[in-house]
Amino acid sequence: MFETRLLSSLAKVFVDEEPREKPFNQSSALQGETFAFQVAYRSTHMIKPLTVRAESPLAGAVAIRTVGLAPSELPCFEDADADSLRKTPGLYPDPLYPLDTQPPLALPGQWRAVWVTVEIPESAAGGDYPIRIVFEKETGETLGEETFALTVIPQLLPKQRLIHTEWFHADCIATHYACEVFGEEHWLRLDQFIGTAAAHGINMLLTPLFTPPLDTAVGGERPTVQLVDVTVADGRYSFGFDRLKRWVELGLAKGIEYFEFSHLFTQWGAKHAPKIVATVDGEQRRIFGWETDAAGDAYREFLGQFLPELVAFIKTNGIGDRSYFHVSDEPSREHLEQYRTVSAMLREHLSEFPIIDALSDYAFYELGLVGIPVPANDHIEPFLAHNVEPRWTYYCVSQRQQVSNRFFHMPSSRNRVIGLQLYKFGLQGFLHWGFNFWYSQYSRKAIDPFRVTDADASFPSGDAFLVYPGESGPIESIRLEVFTEALQDLRALELLESRIGKEAVVALLEEGLEQPITFSEYPRSAEWLLEVREKINRRIDNLV
Repeated sequence: MFETRLLSSLAKVFVDEEPREKPFNQSSALQGETFAFQVAYRSTHMIKPLTVRAESPLAGAVAIRTVGLAPSELPCFEDADADSLRKTPGLYPDPLYPLDTQPPLALPGQWRAVWVTVEIPESAAGGDYPIRIVFEKETGETLGEETFALTVIPQLLPKQRLIHTEWFHADCIATHYACEVFGEEHWLRLDQFIGTAAAHGINMLLTPLFTPPLDTAVGGERPTVQLVDVTVADGRYSFGFDRLKRWVELGLAKGIEYFEFSHLFTQWGAKHAPKIVATVDGEQRRIFGWETDAAGDAYREFLGQFLPELVAFIKTNGIGDRSYFHVSDEPSREHLEQYRTVSAMLREHLSEFPIIDALSDYAFYELGLVGIPVPANDHIEPFLAHNVEPRWTYYCVSQRQQVSNRFFHMPSSRNRVIGLQLYKFGLQGFLHWGFNFWYSQYSRKAIDPFRVTDADASFPSGDAFLVYPGESGPIESIRLEVFTEALQDLRALELLESRIGKEAVVALLEEGLEQPITFSEYPRSAEWLLEVREKINRRIDNLV
């Protein structure tokens, strides 16, 4: 009448399908690591309410959430490769709801799951820790239970070295919660979502000096989220940095380590200035935008006055070694000369700061136009071949053939494997555009991310956001948790490297494989990935 099954965090439990993955009932983790597993369950009849609880010597470190379902009308494009769980529209497991927000349900004949997270204390003693998960009726009658055997290895997971940004859309938060931009409610929500980002290894924060010119229709506007006050008087500009200072202080308090200042030219060509609002003759008005020639005298003069004052702010506030800048997002070869012109405008004032941009044409780097190129993971090979340093990568909607990504329709192992790839190829940074993009494509309208997960039938579900906007704050996702596990794999590999050297670690990763791991070639099995992590842990444990 009621059956349960222990599964790894890499399983996706669909309501209408017997779980494909093998039972997963034991594993290991390091001190300071966040470990997760699932308990899938099915009942022959409806049980409401259904309660679930945990018993463990690590009781205070164990949390249980309900694996919710999210609708997807566009799970993938027509060219999705074979490494997919399913390609049909429907309900996909993704949001992770606190039990008090959405208790688990037992509906007739449906497979459901709960997500169990163990925040292993840094001070936890090495040894075995059973974790018993019990399902009960409201009356207290036990319906089913499972016990997971977790072994804590007495070695501390080292600090994350990778710089990781998931672009943070402050305007989407204000829009969804219907609050005044940079009013006190907005600041409260920013605190919540920045905190969630930082807790999951996102240590770089997109910072909107001016409204970021990202995914905006030509001629269109996103809501104004401008941290810098601009005043125009007698042909001169003056600037106020109070909101920017509050933003930086909030980020640092929540655990953010790096700030990437929003793009100073428009996306896909760098032809125009971002939307910039100023006080002119006592009135707020837009002074730059789509009508502005990016390389024209007016905007050049503005940057000449603004950037030196921004640099002074950065240095006064002690974030000089934490600050990164952008020119324009995703320029292509046809935009090379325009990019050359406008990037030179920035280098006049920002030569001491790193400039990073998502672009995949090696010519931009070869010509010295960008200090830190961020190629897509399906275009990274020329950058690796030329030993570009530092090395970064990104993926988005276009990276859907063979390489790692995190769309709903993909297995979670395809999300997590990037940790091994980042390690093997020595990458220092990872970028993604969608932490919380809750608009349609080109920001034409707001969407409800609990109902629309594909940016209004534009991007495969899973591309545009990693968190959902719950009433009380962020609702995390399976994809966010699994990517965090990838970052922990990276950190564990770095720990092992400090003991035995990189060559030996890579040999351990590739032991038994027919070909070396690349960004497009890697084993597609969740079981292989879990076993690799166990091999890493066992080797670390043996060296204690």
